[in-house]
Amino acid sequence: MNAQTAARPISAPQTPSLPDAKPETIGLSTVRLQRMSDAFRREIDKGTLPGATVMVARRGQIGWFDAIGRQSPAAATPMAHDSIFRIFSMTKPIVSVGIMMLVEDGHFILGDPVAKFIPEFADQKVGIENNGKLELVPVKRQMTVQDLLRHTSGLTYDHTGNGLVQQLYQQSRLRSRKITNAEHATMIAGMPLVCQPGAEWNYSRSTDVLGRIIEVVSGKSLGAFLTERILAPLQMAETAFHTPEANAGRLAEPFANDPWNGDKVQLFNMLEKPAMESGGGGLVSTTMDYARFCQMLLNGGTLNGGTLDGVRIIGRKTLELMASDHLAPGVKVDSPLMPPGHGFGLGFAVRTHRGIAPFPGSLGQFFWSGMAGTFFFIDPAEDLFTVFMMQGPGQREYIRNMLRDLVYAAVE
Repeated sequence: MNAQTAARPISAPQTPSLPDAKPETIGLSTVRLQRMSDAFRREIDKGTLPGATVMVARRGQIGWFDAIGRQSPAAATPMAHDSIFRIFSMTKPIVSVGIMMLVEDGHFILGDPVAKFIPEFADQKVGIENNGKLELVPVKRQMTVQDLLRHTSGLTYDHTGNGLVQQLYQQSRLRSRKITNAEHATMIAGMPLVCQPGAEWNYSRSTDVLGRIIEVVSGKSLGAFLTERILAPLQMAETAFHTPEANAGRLAEPFANDPWNGDKVQLFNMLEKPAMESGGGGLVSTTMDYARFCQMLLNGGTLNGGTLDGVRIIGRKTLELMASDHLAPGVKVDSPLMPPGHGFGLGFAVRTHRGIAPFPGSLGQFFWSGMAGTFFFIDPAEDLFTVFMMQGPGQREYIRNMLRDLVYAAVE
């Protein structure tokens, strides 16, 4: 591995590295992995992204970890292995694991209604567009915890469309980092659903609501719960809802404007502590931190093939359930975020077909990404995971698909 590591205060917590190995000893090709890094360098030279990190691990060891380009387009600082990124929706799998830990603790079951924990959800209505106006109709059944995990809740995001319900989202304070998780949940419960619970897959603020359920059930803030139950046991020392001022020199930043469409890029300040700890997209992290989470998932709920300091993060069968497709045949899926040949589990997209998708992979592969370009995938069949971090929207789907092509080309 390259020794590109930015200076940090001596007192700062340290995230232990996973073991590393020469690529050929774990069934990877050095030549082809170098081609992967070279391909991303070409993208950097074209001006499509400032910089990136890419890690490929197999059989419990890191075979490739490269930091490419610059950490920020406004400075000469090179991208480093320990650069800090906004991981946005890669927060969702961590929070989803947290919810399933509470299921394992016996606090509730997946079929429980969301209103059991947040009473404001008991009176929700579905918004039907009729001649440019919203007609509110009763729900046929209550939204459940499982609906939130698999995005069949009827909730939505303000940026995934411009329907009348989404316009209500856009006109609200839902995107504010100054409201609390409780205020956010109450606000969203007061808005109509875009469809009946269970009828459609709509990417949404569902995981933010899961974060609030964790707070209600545990009696702790979401950040405190995640730290105690997941981040600290996995020694993910630099994953949190903000990072200290001492780390200002390690922050990965985007271009001021998206190089693909010219739109202005505005991302949150990683040094600012938010009131809302967004379970759907608020965490900042490093490549190695997230790699430890991925290795735990790949190992079936533990790190290094066994318990970590006597602690199992989540049960093997629980994780198997999470990484299975939970979308029934009649569930409508119409989103560019869901690739062909895939379904959705409890926090991850899951590959269901060998073909159909325009990129390689194995049946049972699961993954997700963040809106600023971060991405991970886990392939249990190949005992392999990849973590990719960049900062800035760019052509995210293009980059993700290219990454898959390049990683699988290196698998012997």
